[in-house]
Amino acid sequence: MPDYRDPSLPISVRVDALLAQMTLAEKIGQITQVEKNSLTPAVVTEQFIGSVLSGGGGAPETNTPAAWRAMVAGFQQAALQTRLRIPLLYGVDAVHGHNNACGATIFPHNIGLGAAGDADLVERIGRATAEDLLATGIQWNFAPTLALPHDIRWGRTYEGYGQDPAIVTALGAAYLRGLQSTQPAVAGSAKHFIGDGSTTFGSSLTNNLGIQYLLDQGDTTLDEASLRACLLPPYQAAIAAGVQTIMVSFNGWHGVKMHAHHHLLTEVLKGELGFAGFIVSDWQAIDQIPGDYHHAVVAALNAGLDMVMVPFAYEQFIAEATQAVSSGEVPLARLDDAVRRILTVKFQLGLFEQPAGEGAAPAGLGGDAHRALAREAVRRSLVLLKNDDATLPIAADTPLVYVAGAAADDVGLQCGGWTISWQGEGGAITPGTSIVAGLRAALPPHTRLEYDAAGRFSGQAPVGIVVVAETPYAEGHGDRADLALPPADDALIAQMRARCKRLILVVLSGRPLILTDQLPALDALVAAWLPGTEGAGVADVLCGSQPFTGRLSFTWPRSLRQIPDPPVDDARPLFPRGFGL
Repeated sequence: MPDYRDPSLPISVRVDALLAQMTLAEKIGQITQVEKNSLTPAVVTEQFIGSVLSGGGGAPETNTPAAWRAMVAGFQQAALQTRLRIPLLYGVDAVHGHNNACGATIFPHNIGLGAAGDADLVERIGRATAEDLLATGIQWNFAPTLALPHDIRWGRTYEGYGQDPAIVTALGAAYLRGLQSTQPAVAGSAKHFIGDGSTTFGSSLTNNLGIQYLLDQGDTTLDEASLRACLLPPYQAAIAAGVQTIMVSFNGWHGVKMHAHHHLLTEVLKGELGFAGFIVSDWQAIDQIPGDYHHAVVAALNAGLDMVMVPFAYEQFIAEATQAVSSGEVPLARLDDAVRRILTVKFQLGLFEQPAGEGAAPAGLGGDAHRALAREAVRRSLVLLKNDDATLPIAADTPLVYVAGAAADDVGLQCGGWTISWQGEGGAITPGTSIVAGLRAALPPHTRLEYDAAGRFSGQAPVGIVVVAETPYAEGHGDRADLALPPADDALIAQMRARCKRLILVVLSGRPLILTDQLPALDALVAAWLPGTEGAGVADVLCGSQPFTGRLSFTWPRSLRQIPDPPVDDARPLFPRGFGL
C-alpha cells in the first residue's frame, strides 16, 4: 500500500491510502468539529477530533499572537499523537480581518467593501487577512459571506457585499483569491449556503439560545428558478475560484432546513456545481432539524453534510453518528465520502507536512502595511449622500470645527459586531484610530477642533460634525423591526444644528437607516458603514486629501414601508442603489 505520508504521491493516492487504514472511530472523529472552550487537547487525541474552532470571541486567555499560536499548536500536537497522526484543521470567523485577535487590523465590514466596489482591493484584503491568520497558526477562515440581503432589518446585512448578484459574485471570488494566495495557504469557506439573506420577516423559529429572531435563521420561499438565478452565481464563482469549504445556512427553504436538504447540498452543490471540497455545518445548526437528535444526525449526514460543528455536545454527536453508521442508517460510503473530502483539503493545505502552529514566527499582526490597506479601504467605502453648497470637503481655511457624538471617538463602535467578542462592543477594545484622532491629524494646524460627545458647545462654529452609530451587534441579535435613529441621536443633531453654520452627519451603521426626517437639517450626509480600526480613513475624505468614490450597493429606503421585498411603498427611495456624489 502507498505511504500516505509521502508528499511526492498524488493527493488522491495519499487520501485513499490513509482512508483504507482508518477505523470507524477515526472516521467519525474527522467529521467532528468542537469549540475550543469545550474540550482539552487530550480529548482531541482520545476522540480523533478532526477540527477545532474559535467561535466569536474565542481567543486564548491572553489575547496575543504568541498565545494564539501556542493554543492552536497545543491542539495540533494532540492530534499528532493519534495512531495515524492526522492533523486537525483549526477554524475561525475572520470576517473583516482576524477580528478575534486583539491588535489585528480590522477592515471595513463587507457592506463597506461593496460600496467601494473594487475587486482588486478586496483581493488584497483577503491576502492580508490570511497573513494575519498565519501569524497565529490558523489555516481556515469561515469567510466570505455570499448572501444577498434583501431585507436590511436582518442583523447580518453588513456581512453582505450588496444586493446585486454581480457585486457579490465578483467580490466574493476576489476575496477567496486573496485569502488562498499565501504559502502556506489558508482555506476559505463560502457561506451560508443558501438563502440566508432572503428569509421572510417573522419566519424565524426559536433557536438554540431560546431566542426567536425576526429574520435570521428563518425560512426562504423563493422559487427554485429565482434561487438559482439570484443566489447561486456567487457560489459558482467561489467554486471556480477554488473554495475548499462551504458552510451551510441556518435557514430553511420552503420549510425544510438547509442542513437536511439533500437536493441542494448533494444534487445541486456537489453534483451540478461539482464542488469537490467539504461542506461544514454552522454552529450547532443540525439541532434545528425537526425530530430527535439521532434523526437530526442521520438527516444531516445523508443530506450531504461532511463536517458537523458540534461546539459543545461532541460526545453525543460521536455516539449518535457511530450508531447511525453501524446500523446502516448512514451508509459507510457516505461517511467515507465525507472523510475523503476532509482529508483532501488537509493534504491540499500541506498540513501533513507543516501542521498549523508550526510556521513562521508571530510577526506582522496589525502591521503598518495592513493598516495602510485598511485605511485605503475606508476611504474607498465612504458614500457621500448629500453635499449642499460644497460643505465637503471641509474648506482648508475653516477656523473652527465642532465634533459631537460618542461614536466619533470610539474604535469599538467603528468596528461593529464580530470584533474581539461575538457581538462587539464600544470602547477601546483593540488598537486603532478614532475618527476624532484622524481629524486632529488631517485638519490644517490653524483649524481648531473641539470635541464633546454630548455636543455641549458655546458659540457657533462654521462647521459641525455629528457622528452617530448603531450599537454593535451580530447575527440575529441585530434583527430590528425599526431602523429609525434613537431619540438621543435626533436630539444631538438638533442641538448641533443650532451651533454651526454647516452641519455634517457621519453615520456608522451596518445597513441603511431611516434618515428621511433628518435630511433637511443636514448640509452633508456621509454613510461610513462600519469602517474598522482605521478611522483616519474617514478623516482623509472629510478633509479632502482623498475624494469620495463610494457608491451604494444597497437601496437606501425612504421609510420602513420600502424595506420588504417587494416593498409596500414603491415610491422613489431616498437614495437608489448605485448612488454616490
